Amino acid sequence: MGSNLESSDSRSFGVGGSAGHNGVRGVTRAITLIVVHCTATRVDADFTQKDLLRCHKARGMRMVGYHFYIRKDGFIWTTRPLEMVGAHCLGYNAESIGVAYEGGLDGQGLPADTRTPQQKHSLRALIRTLKTMFPIQRVCGHRELSPDKNGNGVVEPAEWLKQCPCFDVATDEWCR
Repeated sequence: MGSNLESSDSRSFGVGGSAGHNGVRGVTRAITLIVVHCTATRVDADFTQKDLLRCHKARGMRMVGYHFYIRKDGFIWTTRPLEMVGAHCLGYNAESIGVAYEGGLDGQGLPADTRTPQQKHSLRALIRTLKTMFPIQRVCGHRELSPDKNGNGVVEPAEWLKQCPCFDVATDEWCR
């Protein structure tokens, strides 16, 4: 995929469909982790895949760092080929797939679970599909991969570097 989302390499990943020619073929890295993210954008604002690309390019990336992007309407965009290591969670990119959803902030700009019913459904379908394609051992939110600052073996809310994805992935029924 090039840096332009309008290129012929930009693909969608529809619910109930397949990953197309992406699939597992060509993926040589060991993928055992799915990391869920939000875009930290307000519920009342649209944040398209082009906006996401522009944001990631402004941070010095060639392309979107996440592998998949789920819009408010539930449409799943493939934004980075699965065979490419992601750029979404420092220290975990090589073994993970990054999935982001549009939103994460309420109308006042505070962290909140803003997922629409369509996003929840698509997230569940995508996670289930990826679990059939790869030996996924863990699905977690970005915040759960923050450093364990006090060394007790648990990353507690006070240790989170950010709120992303603004809901508890471990207990969420849509992420199982």
